[in-house]
Amino acid sequence: MALSVTTFPDGRRRCSWCAATPGYVAYHDEEWGRPVTDDVRLFEKLCLEGFQAGLSWLTILNKREAFRRAFAGFEPARVARFGPRDVARLLGDQGIVRHRGKIEAAIQNARAMRAVVAAEGSLARLAWRHEPPAGERPARLTPAAAMALSQTPASKALSRALKGYGFRFVGPTTAYAFMQAMGLVNDHLEGCQVRERVERERDRLVRPG
Repeated sequence: MALSVTTFPDGRRRCSWCAATPGYVAYHDEEWGRPVTDDVRLFEKLCLEGFQAGLSWLTILNKREAFRRAFAGFEPARVARFGPRDVARLLGDQGIVRHRGKIEAAIQNARAMRAVVAAEGSLARLAWRHEPPAGERPARLTPAAAMALSQTPASKALSRALKGYGFRFVGPTTAYAFMQAMGLVNDHLEGCQVRERVERERDRLVRPG
């Protein structure tokens, strides 16, 4: 889908990708790109980005509450204890994406969180250490500039770091989508009315570590 900024019926200008449903608009306005430092929320975002691979994000967003129920609220310590019976349960859960590789990756990623916390202190500290420097980002986030950002040096470095701790389904493209979702970058387009609000939140944020 071509990226652009559109004026919505409420008179607000937003990134056009969120126009499909009111829930998508709410996600765009209240969550996407807002900086996150809580490990449970970060783990959820990382897992859901892995489930999204090959699918639309709207599909995942519509299933998110079912994912939360199925994966114990994405509490890493609880998911890390999942075993073969849980995998079978999840494969039978019509509310989520029933892909064995992605399900098993989410469980493995919960176990990998232990190594991250032991070595880094938190997933948040590891992630925010990979915030891209200003020189790596476009001076203005136009639609054309945004289209070129599916992978970046920072997302490749974050992907390598996560894989080094045993995470799966965290390639550079998925890592970049995670960076967008958690506010490590602000990819609301120039002219989107949420962009400045996100920038203010990022300016005020105390980075972990």
